[in-house]
Amino acid sequence: MTWTSQDSGSTASLRGVCAVDGRVAWASGSDGTVLRTLDGGDHWESVKVAGLTHLDYRDVHAFDAQRAWVVSAGLPAVICYTSNGGRSWKVQYRSDVAEVFFDAIDFWDARHGIAFSDPVDGKFLILVTDDGGALWQAIPRDALPLPVDGEAGFAASGTCLRAFGERHAWIGTGGGASRIVRSDDRGKTWSVSASGLGHSPSAGVFSIAFSDELHGVAVGGDYKNEAGSRRVAAWTEDGGRSWNVIERDGPSGFRSAVTRIGESGTTFLAVGPSGTDFSTDAGRTWHRLSDKGFHAISCAGRDCWAVGSGGRISRMSSGS
Repeated sequence: MTWTSQDSGSTASLRGVCAVDGRVAWASGSDGTVLRTLDGGDHWESVKVAGLTHLDYRDVHAFDAQRAWVVSAGLPAVICYTSNGGRSWKVQYRSDVAEVFFDAIDFWDARHGIAFSDPVDGKFLILVTDDGGALWQAIPRDALPLPVDGEAGFAASGTCLRAFGERHAWIGTGGGASRIVRSDDRGKTWSVSASGLGHSPSAGVFSIAFSDELHGVAVGGDYKNEAGSRRVAAWTEDGGRSWNVIERDGPSGFRSAVTRIGESGTTFLAVGPSGTDFSTDAGRTWHRLSDKGFHAISCAGRDCWAVGSGGRISRMSSGS
């Protein structure tokens, strides 16, 4: 497995990436950047949201070459949707409340989606849709767990939130606490468990990935200490109700994103600014793969893209 660099045509800090298949992928980031490839990354085109090119799009989710959503971190906080490959965009949700700060967006299917913001007025803000985003509704605040003082998400890779299967969702937090918030019913009810990873204003859970409804991995650490490799990953085999922290043989530093690669259910890739690691045993032990650093990663089967600062995009193809 090796990374092959691609020319994105951008110098933005890229934080969101979504691999659709071996040819189609989307990426997003600072300065209103939204990118799309239709040929496996040989060419990337800019498909910015007209009128909102000053925003920082920390996550992108796409179902094909035409349909994609992006979310912004900062003001205004928006969810934008395109059905024509980025030729035009529709603002499906907008908030000018200063505390609304989207960390990630994900979907169970093309109609049912979920978006996560940092706390507003001392409570988490989670939005859901059941009509492809025509209407985004906030989950009632009394149905959500209370955040610990200073607890929030990290908008580092768009993967602190994961939707899985038909109904499961997990959210990783940091700051005042390092926890996993989970739902088994598309956000109607929520439970919380400790991740075991360290927490501080710059540390916690940055990313989650699951291979099925029971087996998953969480990664993170402290982004101000990229080389720190203690307690930066954990794994679960009970759907996130409990987490097993890796004390030794974990990723080789702070990792901002993790994803499953292939169909085996046991192989995961984790990336951070200082490099890439992989696990072939469902996250229990990790091995250094590359010194190439990235912010975010996404795989469709064994076709993966990773993105980072300075417009950096690399691909790891199924044949590598």
